[in-house]
Amino acid sequence: MTSQTNDFPLFDTHCHADFEAFEQGFTPDQSIDGYLNEAKQAQVEKLLIPSIGQSNWKKLGNIAQSHPNVYYALGFHPYFLEQADEVQFEELRQLLASKTRQCVAIGECGLDFFVDVEREKQERFFIQQMELAKAFELPLIIHERKSYNRLIELIKRHKFTFGGVIHGFSGSEQQALVWIKLGFYIGVGGTITYPRAQKTRTTIAKLPLEYLVIETDAPDMPIHGNQGKRNHSKYLTKILNELVLIRKETKQSVVTQIWHNSHRAFGICE
Repeated sequence: MTSQTNDFPLFDTHCHADFEAFEQGFTPDQSIDGYLNEAKQAQVEKLLIPSIGQSNWKKLGNIAQSHPNVYYALGFHPYFLEQADEVQFEELRQLLASKTRQCVAIGECGLDFFVDVEREKQERFFIQQMELAKAFELPLIIHERKSYNRLIELIKRHKFTFGGVIHGFSGSEQQALVWIKLGFYIGVGGTITYPRAQKTRTTIAKLPLEYLVIETDAPDMPIHGNQGKRNHSKYLTKILNELVLIRKETKQSVVTQIWHNSHRAFGICE
């Protein structure tokens, strides 16, 4: 049994807190206020909300404007590319050109070869987002499913050097070390709370702590014991506790390093 995290601030580096507004029927500000209050009670002091596409770019900017502890990313999630077009890319470029300090990355972007979205379009949009990230010197928040080899190939070919985070990592130690060598951090989520996820748990236990960040992906990816329920940033403490257990390090050393990593990954001042 691990101790509580009362003395330690936490940073949820990947959650979709804005989705709560859609599901609960409240205005974004009403919904996000309640969400952030619950998170803060669980020591989650900062959050990063990646966008999924044009539909929530401005919403995230508005949320961040009202909440200095909320950071966000702008991009095209591969799930939602069917309606995306080049006109939207120009809008994204304009938003990035006038962004505030709280817009800290491009994403959620990447490749998902499991979903029924044309691969050519996925790759084209990912490459364009890489080029935008290079132009604005921003890291990427990458969604990867069944596409590891192709993503690595594209990142190397286009000489992308601004790093970022591999969201919801569940690959091998060898794959993680390749990402780290390319300047990326490994996003550790609720998967490690499942005893059956032995491969991921073993991998995360072996990786350099200096390249790990923690995330919930709320309202998706519920932790073990909460299957079928809506996820929330307040459960980040459960992920942290499991990380401490599998790594067999002191809670203070893990929390301190993770907090530092979360800021360094996105160029945020602590």
